Amino acid sequence: MNSTRQYELDFRKEEVETIMKYVAGATSCSLVGIGSVGKSNLIAHLSDPRVHEQYLGTEAAQRVKFITIDANMLGPMPPEKNDPHGCWAGYELLMHRLFLAFYPFDMLPESEANRFYDTYLALQNGTNPLYAYMALRYFEVGLQFFLRQNYKVVFMFDEFEEMLKQLPVKFFQTLRGVRDANKRQLVYMTFTRSPLPTLVDRFEISSLEIEPFIELFTDNVLYVGPYNEKDARKMLAELSSRRQRTFPDNISELLLQATGRYAGLLRAGFASLEEMSNLTQATESVDTLAQALAIRSAIRTECQTVWKSLNRSEQYVLKAVARLTPYNVSPETEHAVTMLMQKRLLRLDKSQQSLEIAPPVFRVFVESNPDPA
Repeated sequence: MNSTRQYELDFRKEEVETIMKYVAGATSCSLVGIGSVGKSNLIAHLSDPRVHEQYLGTEAAQRVKFITIDANMLGPMPPEKNDPHGCWAGYELLMHRLFLAFYPFDMLPESEANRFYDTYLALQNGTNPLYAYMALRYFEVGLQFFLRQNYKVVFMFDEFEEMLKQLPVKFFQTLRGVRDANKRQLVYMTFTRSPLPTLVDRFEISSLEIEPFIELFTDNVLYVGPYNEKDARKMLAELSSRRQRTFPDNISELLLQATGRYAGLLRAGFASLEEMSNLTQATESVDTLAQALAIRSAIRTECQTVWKSLNRSEQYVLKAVARLTPYNVSPETEHAVTMLMQKRLLRLDKSQQSLEIAPPVFRVFVESNPDPA
């Protein structure tokens, strides 16, 4: 029985349409979104069989399995990153989630269900002196039981930064190999707060060694932005119902604008409004509300999460736009501007022909000079 929260079928419609086109074409994709974007809600929505049927059709939906791989569920890792036991930890997590996704294996003949279970146990067997090396083979064999039944498997790698930090490059090279052997039936989807090449540089991973894996996503990057109007208003209605508190329409509208409709900021902003004693003064305009919200700990925590997900060049550009530091034009800063606009944290004010930090509460946070030198 699936107890996962269900959203309206048109939730995140623009993003989900694009993602499902990738899945239909068996194309791996990289999803990039800042910390407050509502990634967990999107992953939960993508796991919903109703959504698969809505976008892929009934027949295709019956033969697709979306499997979430949460890096926080990796077992204990060896102290040396290139230790082959690290690869085993990655395969073990994939195999275990494969096990849970298809259990009780009623799509397999009984003999094959038993063989899959034996393969699963063999991968887990730490008494085998070659277990760290054989794990890939067991994972390949285990996957084939379901691919032979004409299933398409979509591995959704949540918190993929952690996998890049902890697992050996060899693990990602073999993932590319497994995918190449099953091109039409295996899809990888990574969820990160920065583009994959940026993370490779940040973690000092050999770009040459990991390039075959990163190539899978080069032309298929989707920047996940804030909620659209309908989804944001639906979230406000749910917060009102859950907390038994309703605000006037004009205040709700200002909250949507001040938070930029980002899920985390919207949730924290709603809670902050409940605590305000001078609500009338705080809601005179978007700017006054942004100023009032930005001093609240819940909002500052969300903004800090966003801030820490940015690289130094992006932070430098934001401080320059906030006039906290001079701006020096370079290929690095120009690239940072492009990335910030993709992440919806910078926008072009056409009337002033200048860059402006968005959303307003994050602008106020940046103007408070986080992490001063």
